Amino acid sequence: MSVFVRARPGLLRIAQRILGNANDAEDVLQEAWLRWQGTDRARVVNPSALLRTTTVRLALNVVQSAWRRRESCASPWLPEFMDDRATPEVLVERRDAVERAVRLLMETLTPRQRAAYVLREGFGCPYGRIAELLCLGVANTRQQVVRAQQRLAAGHRGQPVDSVAQRRLVEAFLMAAHSGDLGRLERVLCADAGCTPARSA
Repeated sequence: MSVFVRARPGLLRIAQRILGNANDAEDVLQEAWLRWQGTDRARVVNPSALLRTTTVRLALNVVQSAWRRRESCASPWLPEFMDDRATPEVLVERRDAVERAVRLLMETLTPRQRAAYVLREGFGCPYGRIAELLCLGVANTRQQVVRAQQRLAAGHRGQPVDSVAQRRLVEAFLMAAHSGDLGRLERVLCADAGCTPARSA
């Protein structure tokens, strides 16, 4: 039995936990399988961990891209982008998906790992900028992202989640995904990590 086939049930659970939608989860697994087919497996030390990390990243990308699209941008924070085609039910489903993804990150990662991972993997921030925000060296910042990937891949969960902090991070994430302005998201992530964010030049 192939590595992917053995890992598939666990990968599907991860994707469904983040997305809350069986069809979207299946799409994520299909993309993960395609990426696995294009991987040089001789260089992969831990195939199962790689597949889990890939699945988490793809599922989070689905959550983010759904909120980036103009047709799904209706939200309390961006009323100018209200779209009559987006039903309240659709908006609730999309917000629920973001809430599940954020909860997973909060249960699994330390505040600094979470900040580094979200800014790097979710929004493509340069390591230098993240290092500045978190008052870390660039090498240490890279390590925070690596550790976050490892913890997500291993499925370590159980850290307590404060509902107010979760709601604050969800709203900041949605604003950043809508507008591309990371200011509020940076402030929330840095506050959770006990850092004072540096101002952008």
